[in-house]
Amino acid sequence: MSLEENLDRVLARHQELQDLMASAEPPPPEEFARLSKEFSDLTPVVEAISELRRVKDETADLTSLIAEPETDAEMKDMAEEEFAQLKEKVPELEEKLRVMLLPKDLADDKNAILEIRAGTGGDEAGLFAADLFRMYQRYAENRKWKFELMSLNETGLGGYKEAIASISGPGVFARLKFESGVHRVQRVPETESSGRVHTSAATVAVMPEAEEVDIKIEDRDLRIDVFRASGPGGQSVNTTDSAVRITHLPTGIAVSQQDEKSQHKNKAKAMRVLRARLYEAERRKAEAERAETRKAQVGSGDRSERIRTYNYPERRITDHRISLTLHKLDRVMDGDLDEVIDALTADDQARRLAEMT
Repeated sequence: MSLEENLDRVLARHQELQDLMASAEPPPPEEFARLSKEFSDLTPVVEAISELRRVKDETADLTSLIAEPETDAEMKDMAEEEFAQLKEKVPELEEKLRVMLLPKDLADDKNAILEIRAGTGGDEAGLFAADLFRMYQRYAENRKWKFELMSLNETGLGGYKEAIASISGPGVFARLKFESGVHRVQRVPETESSGRVHTSAATVAVMPEAEEVDIKIEDRDLRIDVFRASGPGGQSVNTTDSAVRITHLPTGIAVSQQDEKSQHKNKAKAMRVLRARLYEAERRKAEAERAETRKAQVGSGDRSERIRTYNYPERRITDHRISLTLHKLDRVMDGDLDEVIDALTADDQARRLAEMT
């Protein structure tokens, strides 16, 4: 289907939705809400189509004016200058529309569950995991997202063995979905007396937070164990069996929560994380089937894949998937991630556009 045919299809659907919502017998509330969202999503595309067609119409008018023998020289010069400017805009607007028409990841509008775990590197890996966790927390603050700590397992030296958070707000998963993978740090640990640079790592997983309607979990598929919460070193921090471990028997995925004093609250938190992990597993399976013939895939989220290096001596951050290097490490660690995320998003769009041609 050509671009013009696609644009006509979008305009026809937008008008159809408008008519359905304005009909004398409106659809039921649930259906009306779905139609309203689709209409809202298509409206920016319709506006971009109108802009493209306006520019094309003006270009055609200027072409006629320039070709008209009776047009005086001054008017012709002005028309040719304006024609040249508008002609450059046409491919830009067409490219913008192709990107807008790319199939949308249904999870893009969802909130996200962020999981960070210390990898190789001992205590330094735990400190780096804590730094990454704070980096995403600051990024969430910069974008006015809600950042809720769900679970934290500390090393006792200011580092994290594991940290889990829920991030809520507009477009959270769309912005963070390329962050999954192995993050590597190169720096001199504070405990290193010889000044040698050490390399350590932490894994990041970003999963769309699933609703109950997204994934069905049967009670018979769950094993729920309760136990007494423990702190660093194994000492008891609770006198009741409030900690919860939920195991999804068909997949073997297990989630533990002990941060809350209430068993009920720990169970609710554990179910949120379990639902997100199962939903992400389903997404990865479907994505792998669609991408079977594709070797390179930005945002594959393979947690064994080293995706980014943070080099402190050189104040450098390098994303290995797109060969992007920035010398602004301090700003990135303070939550200034937009330049990296924008580049990853643009690269993903370019790849998907290439696959459609």
